[in-house]
Amino acid sequence: MSTSRLVTWITFLAVFAMAARVSMDSDTWWHLRVGQWMIENRALMTGDVFSYTRAGAEWLYPRLVVQVPMAWIYQTFGPGGLNVWTAGMVTLAFAFIWKAMEGGPFTKAFITVLGVVVSGVYWGARPYMVSFVLGAVFLWILEDFRARRKDRLWLLPILMVVWANAHGGFAVWFMLGGMYGVAQLKVEGARLVTHLREKNKLSTFKLDPSTQKLILIGLLLPLAVCLNPAGSRFLLYPFQTVKIESLQDFINEWQSPNFHESGVQPFLWLLFLTLGAVGASRKDLSLVDFLLVSVFAYMGLLAGRNVALFGLFAPVVLARHAGPVLERVRETVGVRAPRLDRVRSPLQGWVNRILLGVVLLAVLAKVSLVVPEAINVEAYGRGLPLDAVTFLKETHPPGRLFNSYNWGGYLQWVLPEYPLFVDGRTDLYDDEIIGQFFQVVWAEEGWEDVLDQWEVNLVFLEKDVPVVSKLADAGWTQVYADDQAVIFAREP
Repeated sequence: MSTSRLVTWITFLAVFAMAARVSMDSDTWWHLRVGQWMIENRALMTGDVFSYTRAGAEWLYPRLVVQVPMAWIYQTFGPGGLNVWTAGMVTLAFAFIWKAMEGGPFTKAFITVLGVVVSGVYWGARPYMVSFVLGAVFLWILEDFRARRKDRLWLLPILMVVWANAHGGFAVWFMLGGMYGVAQLKVEGARLVTHLREKNKLSTFKLDPSTQKLILIGLLLPLAVCLNPAGSRFLLYPFQTVKIESLQDFINEWQSPNFHESGVQPFLWLLFLTLGAVGASRKDLSLVDFLLVSVFAYMGLLAGRNVALFGLFAPVVLARHAGPVLERVRETVGVRAPRLDRVRSPLQGWVNRILLGVVLLAVLAKVSLVVPEAINVEAYGRGLPLDAVTFLKETHPPGRLFNSYNWGGYLQWVLPEYPLFVDGRTDLYDDEIIGQFFQVVWAEEGWEDVLDQWEVNLVFLEKDVPVVSKLADAGWTQVYADDQAVIFAREP
């Protein structure tokens, strides 16, 4: 085994180990519940069956190709299975980014690990991970096409059908495709100017075949998106989600990152390191590289959930410009780049295999820490009202439940007998219901009218939200409280 292969294997074992962690968050649960419903009913879910605020409303958000497998994994292997699935998806995504990167194995290894650290703030057992992988695949295909290494554009429409039936993040393609398309048209514009100077005749100018193919594929992709249960309406889904004002106002992942938190600061490291490499490389900054860095950095600065995309795509640009910088440094100090793709002796090959075996054992040890169900329950239970749920299961007080947004998905899973006021399906509830939820939680004017309008008899919220201090005076009786949650009731 050569040193080059050893570094590659160790890098991806390290990526898998870093990604192997408790991956279930508050939104995981409603994805599991929807997947479970489709398995039990052997049908696509086309309307809401989990809430009373949107009961019977059309809900055609396609996630069949992810939610059903996720539910099966959870039912078969438990939360540890979802942790391994998430780690595998992260590793697969960065494997395609590795293929798209330039440079030697050590440079690529360092940059890959940095990208992993940056993007790790938003990994989770959600359909989003499919967008993470397919975003990397699309970038790899476009990079190979642009560099004229290999043409795999024909795969994109097929992959887009999968993407559109997995997650609304397919909008990432339109950004990536737009970047590479604009760059290609810039090249064609230069060719056109040269052609007109030489022949002074527009009618004889023809687009390069590669440009024609890129345009054709670009036109086919929106059609591929339409091959889902919602049809062409799904093309507008990403824009409809972004325009929900409550997301930016109240949901952390849709707000700008707090760079005082250490977990988000690697985003800045990668950004400044990339800008520094671009400036020091003395290499022309291509339009594609400029757009990849600027657009996804801008998106990451606007919403924390987009930091992961910057961590995924920026390494390709950093690697392209870090290579010339490192080469110049080696020339300055008089050090030749080692040949890492050769095995100098049988002993070296065996030493490399032993090192790889040691690393593999360490990775297996790390993975074993996140597989047991008890460890997962303890970890995700810190943010979930497990004891309060037990109380509701045992006493089963009657009435409609006004529930915490953060716990809605979990309550779908563990208390299916209680229809919910709201959960993480923001596309279903929109500003109307989400706005009413926060009106009550923040005890804003008219909050009692909202509860009366929906005939709510039970309130199940975090103990420290403002409305909790108002409920007793408004005729509600506290029936449960712990250090995390409170439950109030009133007569139906």
